[in-house]
Amino acid sequence: MIDEILNEISSEEALEILRRLAKKDPYIAQQIEEETTKFLKKIDLEEISEEVFSVLDGIDVHELWDRAGPRTDGYSSPDEMAAEMMEEELDPYNKQVIKYLKLGMAKEAKLYCMGILKGIYRYVQESKSEFKDWAVDIPEECFGYLLKEWKKGTKNKGDLNDMNKFLEKECSSWAQWAVKK
Repeated sequence: MIDEILNEISSEEALEILRRLAKKDPYIAQQIEEETTKFLKKIDLEEISEEVFSVLDGIDVHELWDRAGPRTDGYSSPDEMAAEMMEEELDPYNKQVIKYLKLGMAKEAKLYCMGILKGIYRYVQESKSEFKDWAVDIPEECFGYLLKEWKKGTKNKGDLNDMNKFLEKECSSWAQWAVKK
């Protein structure tokens, strides 16, 4: 019966139920915190990289052409629209890194960030997407932006050194300028 109920309620309803249970019972609150932490700590850098690569590689050039051009608030060039579309796709990933930083989960933020950066780099190196031709410098800008945001929230020199080593190994042609970000 519980599986049927859980399958039918919305995520907002589930969250409200969790909050109520946590308020009712400190033991349940502790259990929720422990399970949430375990869940959030499961990060597969390669899986994130593959997901980011696939999301970027899947951006449809026809959608770019449909969204570019005259609009009620002016004109959007294909270059500007390509940037907007790529940022839209990367936004949930970037928010996840920020969330980890806010939760004090520095290791997880670093790993998640590495996965995203590797995915963006792979996209530039490997994608045959026609969209990529319209987004010439945008992946590098998105890469640099995320790296800069992560560095703002990272105080641990060890994590910064780990990131620099990662960039040299996995994003070699961008590592020199990325380290300076």
